[in-house]
Amino acid sequence: MIVQPLEWRGDRLIILDQTKLPLEEVWLELTGYREAAEAIKHLRVRGAPAIGIAGAYGVVLGAIPNRDADAATFKEKTGEVIDAMAATRPTARNLFYALERMKQVLEGGGRVPELEHEAVRIHEEEVAATERLSEYGAAVIQDGWTVLTHCNAGPLATSGAGTALGVLITAFGQGKKISVYADETRPLLQGARLTTWELQKAGVPVTLITDSMAGHFMKAGKLDAVITGADRIAANGDSANKIGTYTTAVLAKEHGLPFYIAAPASTFDLTLKSGEEIPIEERNPDEVTHFGSRQTAPEGIGVANPAFDVTPARYIAGIITERGVIRPPYPENIRATLG
Repeated sequence: MIVQPLEWRGDRLIILDQTKLPLEEVWLELTGYREAAEAIKHLRVRGAPAIGIAGAYGVVLGAIPNRDADAATFKEKTGEVIDAMAATRPTARNLFYALERMKQVLEGGGRVPELEHEAVRIHEEEVAATERLSEYGAAVIQDGWTVLTHCNAGPLATSGAGTALGVLITAFGQGKKISVYADETRPLLQGARLTTWELQKAGVPVTLITDSMAGHFMKAGKLDAVITGADRIAANGDSANKIGTYTTAVLAKEHGLPFYIAAPASTFDLTLKSGEEIPIEERNPDEVTHFGSRQTAPEGIGVANPAFDVTPARYIAGIITERGVIRPPYPENIRATLG
């Protein structure tokens, strides 16, 4: 059973509030761009592809109140909406990919119908990309494997089949006897709350572990591979993903396990030469000092809370996309695959 996290209804965006999962399934009706921006910023909708889709629909929601304005005013006001959506989260490339497309439509004289058409196209393309990506990735997964995944990269994060989880769910659906270890993914527990929930609904055998247990299970020979999603991939293959991904990749290398990234073409940023140029979002310290509503650290303690880290390309065995699996050398093969 695949649950899609958002639905467009012409003048409103319906989203599944992912901050309430897995205990509650709460659907929110967003009728304005500020609501859409708030939902992205506060992780009610999350995952790079889903953020891009929500950002595009947010632009439409912001344009609707100005549909009868003159051309200059419409362009100015909608441009301000695009800027507001771009300010929500800095790391996920898919958001900026979507907003760049919406801006092109606006610059070309597009009004609400054209903007809506483009947002729907972006949504449909992301869904189709994850379906193809999952098929390519499933061919990489061997029968009998136990695979570790970090954070959440399923339908909730993509509004499609999923990336990393799409690969695993598709492989399982093909009859491969696989199982998954999902780490909890501190500090917001996307692995514990969301990944296990999705895999359980799909019937895939899943075991929940803490982040710090990954090395133990690798050393014990319990794992065969690692697969994660990505939020932005540089031209050389360096990949930004949820904080802790780099640690997992280094551990996988040490134990001789293949480490795969699964992401659509919209996640690549070929304007960046390497991962050193990827902007890293710093989030609220309360996410670290509190466990839910309960404070777990001393008052006034210094806190660092980067939401993402960058895994160098040398640790990545392959990048699974809707156009095939890209393998080293990455600079040449990424450009050859993506064009």
